[in-house]
Amino acid sequence: MPWLYLAIAITGEVIGTSALKASESFSLLWPSLITVAGYAVAFYFLALTLRTIPVGVAYAIWAGAGIVIISLIGLFVFGQKLDAAAIAGIGLIVAGVVVINTLSNSVSH
Repeated sequence: MPWLYLAIAITGEVIGTSALKASESFSLLWPSLITVAGYAVAFYFLALTLRTIPVGVAYAIWAGAGIVIISLIGLFVFGQKLDAAAIAGIGLIVAGVVVINTLSNSVSH
């Protein structure tokens, strides 16, 4: 169940961050409300995740996955460009999450 909770936390964070961009600095009501709800879901389910997954591991996966997904949303939805350094950095984040999930003894597989 903790991995499902972590996936929900990541999804909430991605929705909240996407809506934050769309809220235009909290000047639009509905995107602002979605932002608050998305982050509320994210932090609630991250807290549930921390019952069984170590905080450093859970946060690394949550933040890393969020960065990658938000970067892709920025690219495809908001038309933001990624240069070679940004793509390389995102690749390193993905590699770090893979290493944590496949090789670390801190994570129960």
